[in-house]
Amino acid sequence: MLTALLTLGALATLIGLVLGYAAIRFRVESDPIVIQIDKLLPQTQCGQCTYPGCRPYAEAIATGEADINQCPPGGESTIQALADLLGLDPKPLNPEHGEHSEKTVVVIDEQVCIGCTLCIQACPVDAILGAPKQMHTVIEAECTGCDLCIPPCPVECIDIVPVRETITNWVWPMPGDKLPDTTGIARSQLETH
Repeated sequence: MLTALLTLGALATLIGLVLGYAAIRFRVESDPIVIQIDKLLPQTQCGQCTYPGCRPYAEAIATGEADINQCPPGGESTIQALADLLGLDPKPLNPEHGEHSEKTVVVIDEQVCIGCTLCIQACPVDAILGAPKQMHTVIEAECTGCDLCIPPCPVECIDIVPVRETITNWVWPMPGDKLPDTTGIARSQLETH
């Protein structure tokens, strides 16, 4: 018994040393500019930029294969941040890739869902939960609003809804942004009282 434990311990130590050496010897260094570019992208993994996700798009920008204006979910603010980082002139969003819109998530009508799992297979961030022939639901905190789950749905039970503004996702408006007109609301409230 003691011999078997010592043999297994020695074998585990040897394998650990080999794996440690391999991790150091064959480590792939990541380009720091790619990491910085990727951090500026919205991480929707939607593919609207013609790349399968934000990391491949960041790599393409870093190598000069892609332009900085191909990300509709990021919009003008992301283009400006990328231009500042890379020392380039900002450009308007390329309309070939889509239009910038408010942040959205998807919601599945659970009464209509047939459990086909096509939406689960299409979701690039695993934000849809469900099993075959069972109802599915969307984990709202994980959904990036890429809308890639909508086309494969055979019963059209997926709707796009704007993200509810809460204290955790509210962003202070930038100087020069147009604020909503609240004067009409105040007048209507005064008239009713």
